Amino acid sequence: MSYAPSLKPNTRIDVADILRGIAIGGIVLIHFIEQLNFYKFPEPSCEFMAALNKSVWDTLFFMLASKMYAIFSLLFGLSFFIQHDNQAQQGVDFRPRFVWRMVLLFLFGLFDLLFYNGDILTVYAVCGVLVIPFIRASDKVLIAATIFFALQPIELSYIVMGLLDPEMTSLNLGSKELFRAIMPAQSEGSFLDVVIANLRYGTLVNFTWAIEHGRMTQTIFLFLLGIYLGRKRLFYDEGNNIEIWKKVLIGSLCAFFVLLPLHKGSIPLRNEGCAYKSLYELLNMWKNLSMTLFYVSGVVLLYYRTSARNFLSKIAPYGKMSLTNYLLQSIIGGFVFYNWGLGMFRYSGHASSLLMGIACVALQYIFCRWWLSSHSHGPFEMIWRKLTWIGKK
Repeated sequence: MSYAPSLKPNTRIDVADILRGIAIGGIVLIHFIEQLNFYKFPEPSCEFMAALNKSVWDTLFFMLASKMYAIFSLLFGLSFFIQHDNQAQQGVDFRPRFVWRMVLLFLFGLFDLLFYNGDILTVYAVCGVLVIPFIRASDKVLIAATIFFALQPIELSYIVMGLLDPEMTSLNLGSKELFRAIMPAQSEGSFLDVVIANLRYGTLVNFTWAIEHGRMTQTIFLFLLGIYLGRKRLFYDEGNNIEIWKKVLIGSLCAFFVLLPLHKGSIPLRNEGCAYKSLYELLNMWKNLSMTLFYVSGVVLLYYRTSARNFLSKIAPYGKMSLTNYLLQSIIGGFVFYNWGLGMFRYSGHASSLLMGIACVALQYIFCRWWLSSHSHGPFEMIWRKLTWIGKK
């Protein structure tokens, strides 16, 4: 079937705002225990603190790392579909405007890089442009493209090449060297030093790391999946959607229990050659995807079919201002951990960094509730929206 605009209105999806809030909150917590890509942690004061720090790190990475980013990416694709479909219903082609919107997002990413070298907005902007050809594709083409990128073609290619040629080396675009070039500015430099280092190396770090670790193809996959879910209106409580989400919940849980031991079994083999390292990355991404779909389906079912709806609804304001919260965590985190600010990387282990992350999320949440009491959009969301439609009468 070829593409056609929806016949139903795309109303605001509250559960999507809730999921977006959960995702951005999880991203903030992960970034804080990483000390915003510092990875220079002080020695623990005692064995108890060493065990506590390890427990915090292992637990949060298992529960949140890559999964929260994946939810955020999936909802990006959903938002693209809704914006495009709303305009298509009025006979307007949103694609040129979306290109401009991605230019603006790239500029937001460069602003983010002034404070934090791990920005994802620039990567999102490029991947957003790459999925434009699929927004009007037929369902068959969209599904085929989604499956293709879900299979992680780069990792699969290196598995095959590594098996055929034991001397084959893993894809290396130099992200580690670029990252090391930034570290002195963070640990010893002024704010200006951080800005210069991040603008010089930060964008290259993010793109090279994303390509080396399959994050680029995974982002495109999640954007396409979000578009497909939007096209099928699965985030609305209509038709047999709830039954579909129940199947997703069960299927993702089964997939997780299959992929978890496979992934654990691949860990000792990472240093055995290119094929095994790529296999480790592949299984890790699929395992994380199964957890992501479990989280998403679980929240959707809790929201639409249980009394948890009232509690979950309280998260929505945080999700409505996800861009603002993402940028603010970079500013706050940079000030807290880097040398130009408080320099807390010298003193904070994972446990204390987690507490600071929780405090950051709490302060952001309070700000969101206050701001949205008198505005329809967050500060950066409002700027993005107005600039997106600049020149339109």
